[in-house]
Amino acid sequence: MKFKAKWLALFLAFGLVLAACGDDTTDTTSGGSDTTAAGDAGGDDELIVGVSWNNFAEERWAKSDEPAIKAVLEAAGATYISTDAGSSADQQLTDIENLITQGADVLIVLAQDGTAVLPAVQSAVEQGIPVIAYDRLIEDEGAFYITFDNVEVGRMQARAIFEAMPEGRYVFIKGNAADANADFLRGGQEEVLLEATGCDALEDPCAIVNVGESYTDNWDPAVAQTNMEQILTENNNEVDAVVASNDGTAGGVVQALADQGLAGTVPVSGQDGDAAALNRVALGTQTVSVWKDSRELGKAAGLAAVALAQGTAMADVAGMIVFDTPGGNSMFSILLAPIPIKIGNLDIVVAAEWITVEELCQGVEAGTVDVCG
Repeated sequence: MKFKAKWLALFLAFGLVLAACGDDTTDTTSGGSDTTAAGDAGGDDELIVGVSWNNFAEERWAKSDEPAIKAVLEAAGATYISTDAGSSADQQLTDIENLITQGADVLIVLAQDGTAVLPAVQSAVEQGIPVIAYDRLIEDEGAFYITFDNVEVGRMQARAIFEAMPEGRYVFIKGNAADANADFLRGGQEEVLLEATGCDALEDPCAIVNVGESYTDNWDPAVAQTNMEQILTENNNEVDAVVASNDGTAGGVVQALADQGLAGTVPVSGQDGDAAALNRVALGTQTVSVWKDSRELGKAAGLAAVALAQGTAMADVAGMIVFDTPGGNSMFSILLAPIPIKIGNLDIVVAAEWITVEELCQGVEAGTVDVCG
């Protein structure tokens, strides 16, 4: 663990001032701000974990990921400090430097832009501060990558939609173009659909034809809704299925479909297990939400952060595999397994206490869904 020399110097200087003042000193140990969340987080031997969030716009970060990380750190006697970049790649660069200045011994980074964040990540690594690329890929072999198997998430989405609609006019609503996960998901989706149809491409005369595809800036549901509305207009509402890449974009898609009287008749995919999405699954307006129990992801990141900060080599972190990235890097990684949640297995998320029956079944007609009664 690195020694915080700058703080020792300040304390020594402060001690000299107190000595000079004699009995005129003032007690400043009560009141004021909590210095465990900013500046020096404690003694020289205390472990400080800095987390750079790209934003809290998506439900899961504050609901499950962050509490899971905090729980692990609390059990380990470590201090948690964090920043929120508010969806700004430039701000995230500043945030990471601020976390380093505050004394972070290890960083967990949820990247807004996996390429733009590289200078800050490389700076941290050069200073001997381990970096965990959390949920989103950062193409640097110096970072430890922890996520779910996002290609498999895409496969699961496509399988569920294909099962519901094995032919027809498909739309693909992708994630943020700056997030590698968007293309991992899209690759898994296409892989499954091409294999299922025996086609070389999703175009005539294939049984499944791609009639619209768009990235979604910042995974924003409002942007997804606008993109879906445009695709519906371009196709005179002749759309048979939508492969949306997460629950936020799925929500925008379902709203666009609802405005045209199509919600519930057009299969829609998603991921994350957001409460609203699981309710849509129960209502029949969303076909699948691939559940990534982000409590487990946060736990894995917290455990890895503590291990790395204590000097464990990346190759020796429990559960590690080597992941070959699209950019040609081989990264030490942990990939967790997702679970597709459809109307027939909603009991899984209830049993896991991920969502309550009341939240899940809001507005659901009695007798239509087993778990809702």
